[in-house]
Amino acid sequence: MPSVRISHTTEFCAAFRLRNEARDAAWNDAAYGPCHSPNFHGHNYLLTVEVEGPIDPETGMVMDYARLAELVRERVTDRVDHRNLNLDVDFLAGVIPTSENLAVVFWRRLAAELPAGLKLVRLRLQESRDNAVELVARPGEEG
Repeated sequence: MPSVRISHTTEFCAAFRLRNEARDAAWNDAAYGPCHSPNFHGHNYLLTVEVEGPIDPETGMVMDYARLAELVRERVTDRVDHRNLNLDVDFLAGVIPTSENLAVVFWRRLAAELPAGLKLVRLRLQESRDNAVELVARPGEEG
């Protein structure tokens, strides 16, 4: 039976401030520009999660789409939606909330909870119309 990929896309809104605490304000201003605003700023993010696995012969599905959506909500979006990523999200404590870092943290939270036999193969986090980050599992890598 071939492996099949399914995906789920959802949206969340969050505020944040990019700041490397080990560096001074001038460095942070140069590195992060308006994302270093002392009053925070935010994005309306699109998160796409793609999982791969065999089709279950009994259900005809890789995974129930509703269960995948529920997993994404429970592990990520319910925790970050309409929150300040610097102040309100325990699993982001000490993380500079760049889209790259968010994608890595979200990947780890989701991959650890997938049903046996399924793997996370792609996670895309779009922070604006023009900018996105994408993590892709390498062949042979476990999600």
